[in-house]
Amino acid sequence: MLRESLGAALAFLASTALAVAAPPQARADLPGDKDVTAVLFEWDYASVAEECTNRLGPAGYGAVQVSPPQEHIRGPQWWTSYQPVSYRIASRLGDRATFAEMVETCHAAGVKVIVDAVINHMSAGSGTGTGGSNYEKYDYPGIYSSYDFDNCTSRIDQSDYTTDKWRVQNCELLDLADLDTGEEYVRGRIAAYLDDLLSLGVDGFRVDAAKHIAASDLADIKSRLSDPDVYWKQEVIHGSGEVVSPTEYLGTGDVQEFRYGRDLQRVFDEEKLAHLNNYGEGWGYMDSSQAAVFVDNHDTERNGETLSYKDGANYTLANVFMLAWPYGSPDVHSGYEFSDTDAGPPNGGTVNACWQDGWKCQHAWPEIEAMVAFRNATNGTSVTDWWDNGNDAIAFGRGSEGFVAINHETTSLSRTFQTSLPAGEYCDVQRDTPVTVDSNGRFTATLGSNTALALHVNARSCGS
Repeated sequence: MLRESLGAALAFLASTALAVAAPPQARADLPGDKDVTAVLFEWDYASVAEECTNRLGPAGYGAVQVSPPQEHIRGPQWWTSYQPVSYRIASRLGDRATFAEMVETCHAAGVKVIVDAVINHMSAGSGTGTGGSNYEKYDYPGIYSSYDFDNCTSRIDQSDYTTDKWRVQNCELLDLADLDTGEEYVRGRIAAYLDDLLSLGVDGFRVDAAKHIAASDLADIKSRLSDPDVYWKQEVIHGSGEVVSPTEYLGTGDVQEFRYGRDLQRVFDEEKLAHLNNYGEGWGYMDSSQAAVFVDNHDTERNGETLSYKDGANYTLANVFMLAWPYGSPDVHSGYEFSDTDAGPPNGGTVNACWQDGWKCQHAWPEIEAMVAFRNATNGTSVTDWWDNGNDAIAFGRGSEGFVAINHETTSLSRTFQTSLPAGEYCDVQRDTPVTVDSNGRFTATLGSNTALALHVNARSCGS
């Protein structure tokens, strides 16, 4: 969700979350049989295209999620991307031609493209947008006038989230002009924007701030698209006792399960990995088939709600677990270093190389990247052969297709593991070392503190 211009607003909106729990109703599957999405936050589109070719495709990522492409307010901060002033493809990250070329290049690499769609609101203030359009709040020439915005121009208050559903969905989020999505013209104009992106080859949308749009409005907008079954992932933040429920949104697609990342932070920081043996529905989360999950995203890494790249091994191992565990469709966040939570992308979004100029490239960390192929190899299998030491060391299989062990203890772990893998030679893709599984499905290994091991049937020899 947009937690825009004020650093304090990050914490405010983090506290305004929604309860997520319901049986599945409808789902538009992520295209293809690879369900891991690399979220290249604030990467410009030329850099995304290059990464699709050089890394995302070869690594097995099924999709890339890109930052909002529409024209937005000017400014160096990351949140300027979330204050649209028109629906032209003219952001600081690239123009229409560059965006279209990126989509084509990613498709050639076997990677689908998901767009972060900002359709709840327009901007605050006035000025000239990144594509040269002049605007004022409530007046976006050729697109919207004051008649197209909700009558409530007051700011949503924190108490509204538990007391007043109408205000949550009809008043202004951080003073941003709130579109009247119940209006026929507005619904059609938003659908036209999304259809324009579909015409350029886009494969799906992540709907920003979906909680602030009535579920019936979103369903109507989606029904107008040239492909009403397009992949659709909605940001509806969980929080107990709130008046807007994520269950309202399951009829149109997936919903991001915010409890997943929050609870992983708590388990890796304070509790025992042994508790993860029924992670997902067993913890009261929504059905796996409609859950979009992540260890962190661009908001939560800034407000401390989840782990982030600053958390070292805890963060790395949490991503390893997410990609190994069969719950939801995982997003791997990939951003940049920051000390100022408002700071925009290095080089205006141009990534000359991973791990330079502040780009963290978490999607390319060897431990994380290796698990994308593991997930693809084990797709459709359930958990088998669970083991834990009652504390912070766990291991589990994915049927006869894979096996992973995670040692989050402060000392090394040596043991013989029981698997359901066929006998033979494997490569531990976490450490690029050979492992032999005997005729009984067993192997012996030593894991150092805060390390993992992962075997799967598509990695039978190291260095291949």
